[in-house]
Amino acid sequence: MKALAIDTSTYTLGIAVVDGEKVLGELMTNLTKNHSVRVMPAVETLMKECGVKASQLEKIIVASGPGSYTGVRIGVTIAKTLAWTLNIPLTGVSSLEVLAANGRYFDGLVSPLFDARRGQVYTGLYSFQNGYPVAELDDINILSTDWASKLKEFDRSILFCGNDVNIHRETLINILGDQAFFLPEHLGNPRPSELAFIGLKKEPVDTHSFVPNYIRLAEAESKWLEQQGS
Repeated sequence: MKALAIDTSTYTLGIAVVDGEKVLGELMTNLTKNHSVRVMPAVETLMKECGVKASQLEKIIVASGPGSYTGVRIGVTIAKTLAWTLNIPLTGVSSLEVLAANGRYFDGLVSPLFDARRGQVYTGLYSFQNGYPVAELDDINILSTDWASKLKEFDRSILFCGNDVNIHRETLINILGDQAFFLPEHLGNPRPSELAFIGLKKEPVDTHSFVPNYIRLAEAESKWLEQQGS
């Protein structure tokens, strides 16, 4: 099955084209640039290089969040548009689940994380079955101190991965001690090929009703709801 995977949920822009278990091509950058003007040119360039036409695609796979609100929305909107236009299935995958795949060879549990500001993180806890991430705890938005305290109860080695890990490293070490391990920084980018392979094993979603998983409301929206008495 030929599939296109798109991830714009963080600063990392990731595009992959796969055919079954083969990666035909993968494009990834980690830059503070506007994804909205870069995604489609990146998709077109990669597909041309791979010799794959849009009509040959059989599935669209997208990182559905959490992450940057704008970034997640861009990726999901483009993925839905492509799936609808091409009349092919769409599958969403947790952006954290994709990142967790980088730690599949660790002998313990894996906690991918994105910084959510004010001492908070977007994170989850994963183990692996047959080489693929399996959620041990649901993805969550939580203070890094509270998360570390929760993980200490597992009494197992925890591997933290992601480009934002260093922001919270001291907090995690203070609470978890030698229970905490850290993936090297150069392995902190979520790989779009991992997104593709995880998505190939998941069931399609309803294209029309599919929405991003922000986990929490954007700050402006939260304040507006508070003002409305909601």
